[in-house]
Amino acid sequence: MVRKPVVSTISKGGYLQGNVNRRLPSLGNKEPPGQEKVQLKRKVTLLRGISIIIGTIIGAGIFISPKGVLQNTGSVGMSLTIWTVCGVLSLFGALSYAELGTSIKKSGGHYTYILEVFGPLPAFVRVWVELLIIRPAATAVISLAFGRYILEPFFIQCEIPELAIKLVTAVGITVVMVLNSMSVSWSARIQIFLTFCKLTAILIIIVPGVMQLIKGQTQNFKDAFSGRDSSITRLPLAFYYGMYAYAGWFYLNFVTEEVENPEKTIPLAICISMAIVTIGYVLTNVAYFTTINAEELLLSNAVAVTFSERLLGNFSLAVPIFVALSCFGSMNGGVFAVSRLFYVASREGHLPEILSMIHVRKHTPLPAVIVLHPLTMIMLFSGDLDSLLNFLSFARWLFIGLAVAGLIYLRYKCPDMHRPFKVPLFIPALFSFTCLFMVALSLYSDPFSTGIGFIITLTGVPAYYLFIIWDKKPKWFRIMSERITRTLQIILEVVPEEEKL
Repeated sequence: MVRKPVVSTISKGGYLQGNVNRRLPSLGNKEPPGQEKVQLKRKVTLLRGISIIIGTIIGAGIFISPKGVLQNTGSVGMSLTIWTVCGVLSLFGALSYAELGTSIKKSGGHYTYILEVFGPLPAFVRVWVELLIIRPAATAVISLAFGRYILEPFFIQCEIPELAIKLVTAVGITVVMVLNSMSVSWSARIQIFLTFCKLTAILIIIVPGVMQLIKGQTQNFKDAFSGRDSSITRLPLAFYYGMYAYAGWFYLNFVTEEVENPEKTIPLAICISMAIVTIGYVLTNVAYFTTINAEELLLSNAVAVTFSERLLGNFSLAVPIFVALSCFGSMNGGVFAVSRLFYVASREGHLPEILSMIHVRKHTPLPAVIVLHPLTMIMLFSGDLDSLLNFLSFARWLFIGLAVAGLIYLRYKCPDMHRPFKVPLFIPALFSFTCLFMVALSLYSDPFSTGIGFIITLTGVPAYYLFIIWDKKPKWFRIMSERITRTLQIILEVVPEEEKL
C-alpha cells in the first residue's frame, strides 16, 4: 500500500488561470501575479493556542455531563473522583500529544500521527470516521447545547420547543462555518474573547459555590460514596462523559503548521490550559453539590441554570447567555481545528483534492470548512444528544489511544528522532491502555451504541480500497471528478497551496 500524492488539476496556462497573467477568472485584475503565495500562515501565538485549547474544551460538557457522570457512578464522591481522574488522564494524553506535536511538525493531529506510525490504511479509516461520524456528531452535540442555552431566558416558565432549539442551532452552525471561511485572524480573535467568556461562566459558578462551603453548606458531601448502586460495567460510560467534557486538549496539534515556534508554544499552551481546565472543572462540580443534591442534579436538564437560579437571583438570567457563548466558542474552535485535518488528509490523497485548496485572498481552507456544514445538519436533525455522544466517543478514543500508542512505538523504532519535549514512558503507556480498555469494556456495557460506531468505523476499510487503492476507475468517473473539482475551484476561488496568484 503506497500513499498517493495529490496531483493538481490545474495545468500550467490552463483555463482556470483565466488569462496570460495566470489569475483565476473570478479575480479579474484585483491583484498582480506573483505577489505572495497562497498558503496557511503561522498566526497561532501562545495566547491563541491557549484560547484554542481552553476555548474548545470548555463548551457544553461541564454544563451537561455532570448528570451523565453521576448517573453512571451512583454517588457524589465517586463522580468527583471520576472528574479528577479524567482530568489527570487528559493531562497525560495532552503531554503525550505535546511530544508528538513537537517531534512530528505537521498539522492533522491524530490522523497525521497514525499515518506516520501505522501507515495509510488506519489513517484513512481515522479520517473516514471523523468525516462521517465524529466531527458532525461532536459539532451537533455542542451546537444543540448552544441552541438550548441561548433560548433558556425566553422560555423560563415553559419547555423549549425542540424545533426552536434545532433551528437556532442550525443558524449558529452556519455562522461558525462562515466565520472560519472568511478569516483566520478574526476566528482567532473571537476565540480569545469567547475563552474569557467561558472562564467568566465558570467563575460565576465557582465563586458562589466556595462561599457556600465557607457558610458550612456541606450536607451533600456527607457519606459521599454512598448512594444508589451502579454496576462497574457502567464506569466506562461515566469516563466517556467525563473525558468528553475534557475533550479538546488535542486540537492545537491539528494546526501545528500554523503555530509560531511550535517546539515551545505547543507544550506551554497545553500545560497552562490543562491546569486551568482541570482545576476549574473539579471546583465547578464541587460548587454544584453545595447547592444541588444528587437526586436534583439527575432531574435537571440544565445543571448550571438550576444552580444559578438558586443562588444568583435575577442575575441567573445571564448564566445561560454565558454558557451559550461558551458553547459557541467550542464550536468555533472545533471547526477551526478539524478543517485542518481534512485539509491535510486531502493533501495526502485520502480525501477529494478540492479539500486541500485555499482561498486565494482570504488564505483559509474554505472547502475543508464548508464540507462539514451539510453533514452536521444531517446529524443535527436525525439523532438525539445522548446517542450522538456515545457514537462519537467510541471511535474518538479508539484512535486517540492508537495515536498515543504510536508514540511508544516511535521511541523504540526511531530512538534518535529529535524530541524537543519528552515525557516519561509510563504516561503514554497508561493513557493508551486506559483508552483502549474503556473502548473494549464499552462494547459490553453499551453494545448497541458502540456496536454501531464499530460497524461504521469498519466501513472505512472497503472505502479505502475502493477510493484510494483501486486505480482502474472508469474514464467517465475520472473526467467527472476533474470537472467537478475545476468548477468548484472557480466558484469558491480556491487553488492548491503555494500556487501563485
